[in-house]
Amino acid sequence: MADFLGMMKQAAQLQSKMKAMQEELDHVEVEGVSGGGLVAVRMTAKTEVKAVKIDPSLLKPEDVEILEDLLVTALGDARRKAEAAMQEKMQSLTGGLGLPPGMGLG
Repeated sequence: MADFLGMMKQAAQLQSKMKAMQEELDHVEVEGVSGGGLVAVRMTAKTEVKAVKIDPSLLKPEDVEILEDLLVTALGDARRKAEAAMQEKMQSLTGGLGLPPGMGLG
């Protein structure tokens, strides 16, 4: 019975730490870039996009497809960095156990 109570206490502590981590992840920001910095996307570790910057040289009708490709690439880069930041925070919480692939906190 004592083992069960101990496990319940640990689960409650972990839940409290997870909630605090989720709040902290709202303030962790990463930036994804493409085209050598022509396009940049800033997002939280929970993958909420905060800003998109586009170099004015890309704002020509003939460059629309290039801009679209660069945006997709920058978003992907930012998302990978956000997932890495979340994984790093999770490992610090769980003592290195981490999250299973595809299991996020968002």
